[in-house]
Amino acid sequence: MDFLRPASWEEALAAKAEHPTAVPIAGGTDVMVEINFDHRRPEYLLDLNRIGDLSEWEVGEKTVRLGASVPYSKIMENLRAELPGLALASHTVASPQIRNRGGVGGNLGTASPAGDAHPALLASGCDVEVESVRGRRMIPVDDFYTGVKRNAMEPDELIRSVHLPKADGPQQFSKVGTRNAMVIAVCAFGIALHPDTRTVRTGIGSAAPTPVRAREAEDFLAAALDEGGFWESAAPIPPSVAKQFAQLASGACNPIDDVRGSAKYRRHAVGIMARRTLGWTWESYRGNTHGTKGGAQCA
Repeated sequence: MDFLRPASWEEALAAKAEHPTAVPIAGGTDVMVEINFDHRRPEYLLDLNRIGDLSEWEVGEKTVRLGASVPYSKIMENLRAELPGLALASHTVASPQIRNRGGVGGNLGTASPAGDAHPALLASGCDVEVESVRGRRMIPVDDFYTGVKRNAMEPDELIRSVHLPKADGPQQFSKVGTRNAMVIAVCAFGIALHPDTRTVRTGIGSAAPTPVRAREAEDFLAAALDEGGFWESAAPIPPSVAKQFAQLASGACNPIDDVRGSAKYRRHAVGIMARRTLGWTWESYRGNTHGTKGGAQCA
């Protein structure tokens, strides 16, 4: 196994072009596990740790440009207001040591359906910036996941950053695991309310071959909120609406039985998380809109 260590982004792109099978490594929290267990033995490792741009972020008027290697701990500390859903998801990633090393680019590159960042990325509606010596392109996150641990990148491309809209409404994230820490998700759910466009977006992790959105649930809820005048009134959501949203979210799953949980349990748990996170986000919206206090009406 050869170790490539470029000193600049241009050198990294050149190395990837010359060795398309080279596996990028930054935090190494996924790659090193696979290597240590002999599940993967790449011919080349492409170390990106000397490229400072990958560990930087920029907050614009409407978006956040997040370098592929920005550690989860930095997202938690510095971007909680702009990216609340991703900050909440970052809290659930493994241990403090791994949160200090791992970044969103690693989750995207690995494209495991159990990656903690995916539900929040789908719910936010971000774009993934990838680049090669041939040029740069933006891949909408909805088009990024193409199969089990597969993504839409070409062999000579590297992830440079993720462009996320700044939150215009409440966001939430929930995860089920077999213990409280250092755990791979049995399933996970993210939701983001977008009052500016009167839309809802979701993300489901570890309950289908790829991270997915619950599109029918999103469309149903957005229509219910609009037709019922809830965006204006910020009134409590009826339990019947919350129940239907949860059922549709559960129906978006296509899980498997494995050592962490059964398919039946995953579907059930996603429905529960959908109902609860909807309750939390809507209560936050009500509080921000009309100063309403009190428990969530649909949780």
